[in-house]
Amino acid sequence: MRVVLFTGKGGVGKTTLAAATAAHVAGTGRSALVVSTDPAHSLGDALDAELGAEPTEVTENLWGAHIEARHLLEGAWGDLQGHLRTMLAGAGVDELVADELTVLPGVEDLLALVEVQRYAESGRFDVVVVDCGPTAETLRLLTLPEALSGYLERLFPAHRRAVRGLVAGLAGAKADGAGWDRTVDALGVLAEQLRGLRGLLADRSRTSIRLVLTPERVVAAETRRTLTALALHELRVDGLLANRVMPGPPPSLRGPAARWLRERATEQQSVLAELGELGADVPVTAVRYTAAEPTGVGALRELALSVYGDDDPAGAADGAPPRPLMELRRTAGHGVSADTEFELDVALPGAQDAPLDLARVGDDMVVGIGFSRRVVSLPSVLRRCEATGARLEGRGSDARLVISFVPDPGTWMTS
Repeated sequence: MRVVLFTGKGGVGKTTLAAATAAHVAGTGRSALVVSTDPAHSLGDALDAELGAEPTEVTENLWGAHIEARHLLEGAWGDLQGHLRTMLAGAGVDELVADELTVLPGVEDLLALVEVQRYAESGRFDVVVVDCGPTAETLRLLTLPEALSGYLERLFPAHRRAVRGLVAGLAGAKADGAGWDRTVDALGVLAEQLRGLRGLLADRSRTSIRLVLTPERVVAAETRRTLTALALHELRVDGLLANRVMPGPPPSLRGPAARWLRERATEQQSVLAELGELGADVPVTAVRYTAAEPTGVGALRELALSVYGDDDPAGAADGAPPRPLMELRRTAGHGVSADTEFELDVALPGAQDAPLDLARVGDDMVVGIGFSRRVVSLPSVLRRCEATGARLEGRGSDARLVISFVPDPGTWMTS
């Protein structure tokens, strides 16, 4: 089973290419579902079909659906929200305040991902293609499970007795034990869902992301930043689809229109060449500019054939082991002593073009790239060390952040 997510800046054609990919997969005899998590649903328009919240058969082997996360709130989140309100009210929190405190930002996005996971693990489909929202929204969507899982673990540790002791202590001796058990159980279900979602997204053999762009410098710059942010979160991008590439006019054609076409094509090729420098592990595919907008299964399959040719449109994993996000190496000394030095190498393709922030928080390093942040747990040997410097090395897909560490004298001398 494969999950392929399409995202890109608004208006670049990601919905059309997601639908075309699913249609092409269905044409090869495999069952394919294309589903939209974008609140501005246009997937049905691309397929020329009426779609609802549950998968609708569009043609043989091809299904489509619109995920309406708002409709999932009452059922999926309502029970847990009610349990949390009860817990807070038992602790003496005002009812209106408790209601506000149980509104979880981003829960609609989380529920949309839960639905994608449900479809992917249902066994009904060989390939699930996801038409995501614009880039920034999608990045928040894809990083939400890990972020919420971390917060949940800090607020409510996994050990059931610790959680029950906490809520019982908040509520007092007269707490309803069964009520607290239901709260703990609901939190456990949420934590399990978050772990499952993160596992699905991070599984590079099953899940990959395709970034759709138009060959324009502003759009390409955002794509490079997105590629870096996704790499920071260890999410696999298996290709860039450069949509609406203009053909150059024949040399015999003259006049203002020909000059404009020639200049436009030259500029696009220059942008494509820059994107190609990101590395062969993220191939760039040019998608021709069609004279007519491709709508309907037939037109979408024709478009997909021009994009994929004889290749598998689902982009099965090539089996090559991915480069790890972090690599630790010793650069001087032995053991952990005053003369020991370490370097932590963090792979961040394209990072040379993005603002970089670093902060040490306990045993974690907070790495910020542009609009994305990730809390990275440090290897155990570095938790007794202090960071002394950082630098960016390499370019394109080889760009990496190198952080230098030396043992904290107050730590290693007493340990």
